[in-house]
Amino acid sequence: MVDVKSVKIDGEIIHVFKSMIYIFESSSVLTLELDMIVSEVAVKRYKNEETLIVEIELEDGRIISSIMHVKVLSGRLPQLNVYVELGDLDEYSDFQIVHESDSSYPNLEEGITIEEIRKVEMPNEKITLKLNLPIDQTEWLTKQKVKDLNNIFKELIYKYWEK
Repeated sequence: MVDVKSVKIDGEIIHVFKSMIYIFESSSVLTLELDMIVSEVAVKRYKNEETLIVEIELEDGRIISSIMHVKVLSGRLPQLNVYVELGDLDEYSDFQIVHESDSSYPNLEEGITIEEIRKVEMPNEKITLKLNLPIDQTEWLTKQKVKDLNNIFKELIYKYWEK
């Protein structure tokens, strides 16, 4: 079994919480595939891309660098799969081979939670609120900077959420 040490996508190191690299064998083609549990931020960044420049450093020091296809895998946790078609298996003789007919497949999500992922990289999302407030509060809100309002609401929500 081969273990992944680090992954760079388009020259940027991404945080990989858990991964599995293997050769996928179908009736028509062999592909080198890397399944990764990553942050929600990483999935958002790469979900609309077709191909990426991926550099995979393995624990044994080997480096695999290639233009790879990317797809988002469905599951409870944010996952990416990058893959590239292979011509020759000689370089990858120590990699696990997964056949398309295999019924069992390792559960990459086991032992990790979304809360642990969000402690490393918390995604931000825009939200629009419709409030009915007194005019003096409305005037005060419109005079504030967006950054300051974001911080006020974060603090307020965390304060009441933990009770």
